Amino acid sequence: MTSRQQQILRAIVEQYAEVASPVGSSLLAKVFGVSSATVRAEMAELERLGYIMQPHTSAGRIPTDRGYRFYVNGLAETNQETLSERRGERALAQRVQAGGAPERQIRNAVDTLVELTQNLGIATIGNQLYMSGLSNLFGQPEFMNGAQVQQVATLLDNLEPWLREAAPNEPLSVYIGQENPIGRTAGCSLIISRFHSPFSDQSYIGVLGPTRQSYRESMLLVRRAGQELEEALYG
Repeated sequence: MTSRQQQILRAIVEQYAEVASPVGSSLLAKVFGVSSATVRAEMAELERLGYIMQPHTSAGRIPTDRGYRFYVNGLAETNQETLSERRGERALAQRVQAGGAPERQIRNAVDTLVELTQNLGIATIGNQLYMSGLSNLFGQPEFMNGAQVQQVATLLDNLEPWLREAAPNEPLSVYIGQENPIGRTAGCSLIISRFHSPFSDQSYIGVLGPTRQSYRESMLLVRRAGQELEEALYG
């Protein structure tokens, strides 16, 4: 993939996350200062490679799971934080430190993630899965039909036992769309951080949202939530 194709893919991912509608060539042409024909040619190649797709009869494109994965893998190379992200990290630290008992600190961290990411927040507390923000998740345009909601509900029903059995061992794990071991067709992405707690050495905190979301912000905040909890619980 060329450098310009990478930039166009990044722009499609970020624009689609913001407006929830397919991204057209005319908008990208203005962003990159080239002709719409040039952008259409690049988009055609990205589509051929499987990174974007054209939904229904729309003239715009949206990312595929493969496109999201390429984008997420590239985020590791971006280190500079925005003012909004720094504010979010400070809010997490304050809410965790004000929690008191370990269970309350974990709940506070989850509730703060819900507020900051507008996703569903989750955490394991002992053998239970604490969830907050269901209205955020089911308020997303992707989940307006009953069949999709049912698939998401099935994923949630099986999430806690899967975490206990699979025990992802990375400080941050990102499962995009069909990469999810459960709910492959639910159109969701799971971003989780492992942390040590008085309840278990394999405790988890994270967010679940549509594949269309702000991965950079969600990943940064989930990772920081795990770090803040470990520092608060064992510092």
